[in-house]
Amino acid sequence: MTIRLYDSRAQALRDFAPLEPGRVGMYVCGPTVQSSPHVGHLRSALAYDLWRRWFAYRGYDVTFVRNVTDIDDKVLANASEREPWWAVAYRVELEFTAGYRAIGILPPSYEPRATASIPQMQELIETLIERGHAYVADDGTGDVYFDVRTWAAYGELTRQKLADMADSPDAATRGKRDPRDFALWKGSKPEEPESASWNSPWGAGRPGWHIECSAMSKRYLGAEFDIHGGGLDLRFPHHENELAQSTAAGDAFARYWVHNGIVMVEGQKMSKSLGNSIYAAEFLALAPPVVVRYYLASAHYRSVIDYHPGALEEAEAALDRIAGFLERAERALEAARVAGPGDGRVPDAFAAAMDDDLGVPQALGVLHETVRAGNTALDAGDFASVALAREQVLAMTGVLGVDPTAAEWRQGGSAASEIALGALVEKLLADRAAARAAKDFAAADRIRDELATAGIAIDDTPAGARWSLA
Repeated sequence: MTIRLYDSRAQALRDFAPLEPGRVGMYVCGPTVQSSPHVGHLRSALAYDLWRRWFAYRGYDVTFVRNVTDIDDKVLANASEREPWWAVAYRVELEFTAGYRAIGILPPSYEPRATASIPQMQELIETLIERGHAYVADDGTGDVYFDVRTWAAYGELTRQKLADMADSPDAATRGKRDPRDFALWKGSKPEEPESASWNSPWGAGRPGWHIECSAMSKRYLGAEFDIHGGGLDLRFPHHENELAQSTAAGDAFARYWVHNGIVMVEGQKMSKSLGNSIYAAEFLALAPPVVVRYYLASAHYRSVIDYHPGALEEAEAALDRIAGFLERAERALEAARVAGPGDGRVPDAFAAAMDDDLGVPQALGVLHETVRAGNTALDAGDFASVALAREQVLAMTGVLGVDPTAAEWRQGGSAASEIALGALVEKLLADRAAARAAKDFAAADRIRDELATAGIAIDDTPAGARWSLA
């Protein structure tokens, strides 16, 4: 048994060889909690949930760390006098957690927030300065930058040459020696809240985005670990910068780099300017959570998913075929008093597909072929074959987390609906508050009326709007 995965750094399939036999250390870049999660966030989290589950099935002890970026330019930009940045971050973090839970994402071994590792970030920055790979800006701002020209390997993750790279957009260029240098520490600004600032050897300020993940992965997994994952859109500049600063500081860092594909909508990338973003709560309201999970898992994790109307119905039909067989088989086997082999193993073809860079589409093909064979055995009264097929189907759907008859989906449907409803209503209330602040009272009233039509009562209190089912 050898698991193969596509290493983005090597740009090739590689046999997986863990740093420590029998153990896997995974670090995945989690959300920047600036605004509500969209379907792409669910897809990314699911990709690594599937990797984690498969490693566990293959007998590995998995330590899975997924961070929360709770301090960032965009988090601060979305704050207000009424809702401080830390409250925005926590509210949005809860939305992400609800979305993950709704589609059966296993909780990480640990989920560190960036603001809890500031000392470790400062220590890493100091090391980079001492090694000559970072400098304090001489303009008195307290900014600290990584000097990309001092690290010859910069660009190796994405196979880029420094001369071809665009300027780094993460900070103003006034204190930089090179416009491509990226921020490690951002000196505090007068317009930013004092609560978003920490003391440092270079002056009060806050960390840059990239240094956060380097520090947190090292803190919880060590200077070298097995797998670093994240969305394809993070390869540059985020992961490129992580790799540069960590290795420049003397750490071996990640042995394998894994990236998942994006979600598109009818041939177009989701974006606010196109108005085609699908928020997680909206998506979860379209179908049962197990259907959403099946749909997002059905494409290979590295491929692009192009969502179109009717896609969820196709996924639901596929799950109905699985559920139909399992229910028929259970009744028939109970009547015939026939038991399965009891080993809980997946078919060899399924395992081979999963071992080959998490080939879920091929694995689903094996699953549905087993369902077909099981139904044929039922029609023929071959109960020994029915028992084997049923057990294999349960094993496969268990590994993938898509057993439509599982108790968590039957019992969790109502809770998942409440999660989706709550997230959607909170988003509409935020839109209403923004409209009232802009004195667009017609828009605010329209939102209130739409909620009332849906049976949602709004109570405006001194502490903000509260809602309940009318």
